[in-house]
Amino acid sequence: MKLALNLSLTLFALLAFHEKSFSLTNYQIDKICKKVKKSSTCKKNLQEKRYNLQKGNLIEIPVIPYKK
Repeated sequence: MKLALNLSLTLFALLAFHEKSFSLTNYQIDKICKKVKKSSTCKKNLQEKRYNLQKGNLIEIPVIPYKK
């Protein structure tokens, strides 16, 4: 009984916590890059990062502090 419980909990953990990543849509990229001076460079960089993320490559994500 204990073995069955441990096995089911292990399988649940593996299935519940698998890695998911959602990339930005073109609309979201346009919306983000409207606020930047060089919007074409911003769009190009975000599209390149989206492509790398979809291919499974690691990307660097900057952390922007929240301003009130």
